[in-house]
Amino acid sequence: MKDLNIPKYTVVYGDDEMDATTIKIHENTKEELDQFREYKNESYDEVINKVIYIAKTCKKRPDLSRETIESIEKARERIRKGKFLTEEEAKKRLGL
Repeated sequence: MKDLNIPKYTVVYGDDEMDATTIKIHENTKEELDQFREYKNESYDEVINKVIYIAKTCKKRPDLSRETIESIEKARERIRKGKFLTEEEAKKRLGL
Protein backbone atom coordinates (compact mmCIF):
# COMPACT_ATOMS: atom_id res chain seq x y z
CA MET A 1 0.00 0.00 0.00
CA LYS A 2 1.30 3.43 -0.95
CA ASP A 3 2.23 5.83 1.88
CA LEU A 4 -0.48 8.50 1.84
CA ASN A 5 1.72 10.89 3.79
CA ILE A 6 -0.97 11.30 6.41
CA PRO A 7 0.41 13.44 9.25
CA LYS A 8 0.80 11.85 12.66
CA TYR A 9 -0.99 13.54 15.53
CA THR A 10 0.04 14.08 19.10
CA VAL A 11 -2.46 14.53 21.89
CA VAL A 12 -1.45 17.23 24.35
CA TYR A 13 -3.10 17.19 27.76
CA GLY A 14 -3.63 20.25 29.93
CA ASP A 15 -2.63 20.62 33.56
CA ASP A 16 -4.74 18.50 35.95
CA GLU A 17 -4.84 21.32 38.53
CA MET A 18 -6.97 23.61 36.39
CA ASP A 19 -9.80 23.47 33.92
CA ALA A 20 -8.15 21.94 30.89
CA THR A 21 -8.81 20.59 27.47
CA THR A 22 -7.14 18.10 25.19
CA ILE A 23 -5.87 19.26 21.82
CA LYS A 24 -4.73 17.25 18.85
CA ILE A 25 -1.68 18.55 17.00
CA HIS A 26 0.61 17.19 14.31
CA GLU A 27 3.83 15.64 15.56
CA ASN A 28 5.90 18.24 13.70
CA THR A 29 3.88 21.02 15.41
CA LYS A 30 4.77 19.49 18.78
CA GLU A 31 8.43 19.38 17.76
CA GLU A 32 8.26 23.06 16.79
CA LEU A 33 6.65 23.93 20.15
CA ASP A 34 9.40 21.98 21.92
CA GLN A 35 11.94 24.44 20.51
CA PHE A 36 10.29 27.21 22.57
CA ARG A 37 10.76 25.34 25.84
CA GLU A 38 13.15 27.10 28.20
CA TYR A 39 13.41 24.15 30.59
CA LYS A 40 12.69 20.43 30.33
CA ASN A 41 9.51 20.31 32.43
CA GLU A 42 7.92 23.45 31.00
CA SER A 43 4.29 22.58 30.24
CA TYR A 44 2.78 22.97 26.79
CA ASP A 45 0.32 25.43 28.30
CA GLU A 46 3.27 27.61 29.35
CA VAL A 47 4.91 27.26 25.94
CA ILE A 48 1.72 28.12 24.06
CA ASN A 49 1.09 31.13 26.32
CA LYS A 50 4.66 32.28 25.67
CA VAL A 51 4.17 31.99 21.91
CA ILE A 52 0.89 33.92 22.17
CA TYR A 53 2.63 36.64 24.21
CA ILE A 54 5.44 36.87 21.63
CA ALA A 55 2.94 37.10 18.77
CA LYS A 56 0.97 39.84 20.52
CA THR A 57 4.11 41.74 21.46
CA CYS A 58 5.47 41.61 17.91
CA LYS A 59 2.13 42.81 16.62
CA LYS A 60 2.21 45.77 19.02
CA ARG A 61 5.93 46.40 18.53
CA PRO A 62 6.64 46.21 14.80
CA ASP A 63 9.78 48.25 15.46
CA LEU A 64 11.55 45.13 16.74
CA SER A 65 13.87 44.14 13.93
CA ARG A 66 14.72 40.60 12.95
CA GLU A 67 18.19 41.30 14.38
CA THR A 68 16.71 42.29 17.76
CA ILE A 69 14.51 39.20 17.87
CA GLU A 70 17.51 36.98 17.01
CA SER A 71 19.55 38.68 19.77
CA ILE A 72 16.79 37.95 22.27
CA GLU A 73 16.72 34.30 21.20
CA LYS A 74 20.52 34.03 21.56
CA ALA A 75 20.29 35.54 25.05
CA ARG A 76 17.57 33.05 26.01
CA GLU A 77 19.75 30.21 24.77
CA ARG A 78 22.67 31.44 26.90
CA ILE A 79 20.34 31.55 29.92
CA ARG A 80 19.12 28.00 29.22
CA LYS A 81 22.76 26.86 29.16
CA GLY A 82 23.46 28.67 32.43
CA LYS A 83 25.88 31.13 30.82
CA PHE A 84 24.97 34.33 32.59
CA LEU A 85 25.96 36.49 35.55
CA THR A 86 23.82 36.88 38.61
CA GLU A 87 23.08 40.40 39.80
CA GLU A 88 25.59 39.90 42.63
CA GLU A 89 28.31 38.71 40.22
CA ALA A 90 27.70 41.70 37.94
CA LYS A 91 27.88 44.15 40.88
CA LYS A 92 31.14 42.57 42.02
CA ARG A 93 32.68 42.87 38.55
CA LEU A 94 31.56 46.50 38.31
CA GLY A 95 32.79 47.27 41.80
CA LEU A 96 29.38 48.28 43.09
